[in-house]
Amino acid sequence: MVRVASISDAGDMTTLNRSAGRRAPDDRPGAAWRPHWAWIVSAVAFVAILGAAGFRAVPSVMMDPLHMEFGWSHATVGAAMSVNMTLYGVTAPFSAALMDRFGVRPVLATALLLIAAGTGLGTLMTASWQLILLWGVLVGVGTGAISMGFVATVSTRWFVEKRGLVTGVLTAASATGQLIFLPVIAAVTDAHGWRWASVIVTLAALSVVPLVALFIRDHPRDVGVAPFGAAAVTDAPPAPVSTFAGAFGGLVRGSRVPAFWLLAGSFAICGMTTNGLIGTHFIPAAHDHGMPTTVAAGLLATIGVFDVAGTVFSGWLTDRIRPQVLLVVYYLGRGVSLVLLPMLLSPHANPSTWVFIVFYGLDWVATVPPTIAVCRQYVGAATPVVFGWIFAAHQLGAAIAAFGAGYVRDAQGSYTVAFYAAAGLCVVAAVFCAAIRSPRPNREVVAGTASAD
Repeated sequence: MVRVASISDAGDMTTLNRSAGRRAPDDRPGAAWRPHWAWIVSAVAFVAILGAAGFRAVPSVMMDPLHMEFGWSHATVGAAMSVNMTLYGVTAPFSAALMDRFGVRPVLATALLLIAAGTGLGTLMTASWQLILLWGVLVGVGTGAISMGFVATVSTRWFVEKRGLVTGVLTAASATGQLIFLPVIAAVTDAHGWRWASVIVTLAALSVVPLVALFIRDHPRDVGVAPFGAAAVTDAPPAPVSTFAGAFGGLVRGSRVPAFWLLAGSFAICGMTTNGLIGTHFIPAAHDHGMPTTVAAGLLATIGVFDVAGTVFSGWLTDRIRPQVLLVVYYLGRGVSLVLLPMLLSPHANPSTWVFIVFYGLDWVATVPPTIAVCRQYVGAATPVVFGWIFAAHQLGAAIAAFGAGYVRDAQGSYTVAFYAAAGLCVVAAVFCAAIRSPRPNREVVAGTASAD
């Protein structure tokens, strides 16, 4: 049962907070201004997500050093990365359910400790199975717990206003983390070896734990405030009895809504056309056209730069424009760019190539804020767990495309067919999103705004 108090004026708010034993905002003249707790929580969440993205990307930098020292094949190192990516996606719905059951703070701290254990103990490994266990399983589960399900948890619980903007900013933290960590880790690996790079990752993960312990709270009511933009403090929903039942319950709940399947299908295509295709195969595709690997890598890194701006702007748009419309525009634009890509690749980074890079960067994860917004329209407070399953579909799509595009390259001698197929899938994703209708007002469930017996 969710209880909502009606607040008529500022005096009533003060009376309510005091009578309930909650701290009221200090609005006396001359009192020091303090930010809303929602912004403090989201700032710490940004740091945690930023680090998680960097941790997950580090193994790619270490592939060659591990091959040279231990003689492990690239397939062996790639297997650990594959396990990492799979668990990163699959963990999301269960981590959201764990946060519902045990709280955000203990789950987030445990995830950071798993990352620190995987990278720290990795400096002692001598066998390939240890690489799969440490970097694949521990780091995969740890980073998966700080993924899109966590983003949905923070934005849904702490914000009524600015949800789209906050979702965009937290999503952009993933790209920011890679931009910060990859150059540093690459430089340290070249200068001092991969073990020192692992130590840096370990210390970075441990340094975030005190911030989580001090500033992360489960619900706004824990600090006596309403969600940002809400008029009243509301009781938190009861914790689910079984964590795994809660995770699978989210899947069951989502599967009953046609919009869930449309979102999952379109988001799987999003994963195919970003991490799976461009993220994995852009550099070899550009190299096939005579472009030096260093130039292609620089272009791919530039996508990450524009990814930050595109995601934040998409979050801002999501607060103002029907999210289904945004998704249709994003996927159609991505499809057009993929059709043109084979004609844009050349030995040099021409202006037309830069146009593709800038657009694809802006569009890379711009789909996340409107996808979460549509999910929230249908399932309300269950959004974190349900969206976790949608995100799992994203990672499954990425894994399929990473293998499929490579298979096409081996069979055809080029990536052209793969790019055209991906463009066609983008049209399918746009059709899926256009088919989603906004729920009727009496069906919409908004966390903290409805009263139910």
